[in-house]
Amino acid sequence: MPRPLSSALFSGRRALVTGAGRGIGQAVARALLACGATVLAHTGTTSRASAEVFPELSDAEAERLLVTAANLAQEAAAQKLLETAEARLGGLDILINNAGTMLGRVPAQEMSAAHYAAVTDLNARAVVLLCSGAIPLLRQSKAGAIVNTVSISARTGGSPGSSVYSAAKAFVATHTRALARELAPDGIRVNAVSPGTIMTDFHRRYSTPEKLEATAAAIPMKRLGTAEDCVGAYLFLAAPELSGYVTGQVIEVNGGQLMA
Repeated sequence: MPRPLSSALFSGRRALVTGAGRGIGQAVARALLACGATVLAHTGTTSRASAEVFPELSDAEAERLLVTAANLAQEAAAQKLLETAEARLGGLDILINNAGTMLGRVPAQEMSAAHYAAVTDLNARAVVLLCSGAIPLLRQSKAGAIVNTVSISARTGGSPGSSVYSAAKAFVATHTRALARELAPDGIRVNAVSPGTIMTDFHRRYSTPEKLEATAAAIPMKRLGTAEDCVGAYLFLAAPELSGYVTGQVIEVNGGQLMA
């Protein structure tokens, strides 16, 4: 991982990162720790030891890491997670909504109500509930920031079989802008990062090697992204010292795959 901009950039700040058990969320949580934050890392539905998820932290970083599990597809889980953040962190300055996945490629004609509900509950409803529930905590912060993870598919429509996932991410992008306008008077900034094709477990699970090879060839930078490629955008949007006049924005991180 590239060296952090400053080991004190987030000193004294408290962050909740969902979906931090792997991929982009894990890389962002690790970077926040390296920059001085205290982090509550949500690692999915199964409890895992912090040393298992983040095995190479310094002693100082490990002391500022708390790990928890929650099934965010369940309605009560978001509120419980925020209660954990308040109890264990003493408040909240940064909310990174990164948890989400496609739950399989399903052709539109085969879409069931159950699949639709599962995808939207995790990728859209949980984000809404976490954002809404975090507002009282973020109002108490002098550096309140929400950074949501959307997707390039929110703009392009994604590949076949991802219609509901892509639509859910588009919903989150619009919700981000709406919240930014609403919460600006409270000093809470709301933005999003939109990764392109990032080589994480998501694409190992849902994309064939042939599809990934063709995608990489079509990207102007001629490679797929990495989780670490995305980290800088999250740190930028979370830090008022860097982006204090930035709100309601969706930053595309895709190597030129989409230019808009």
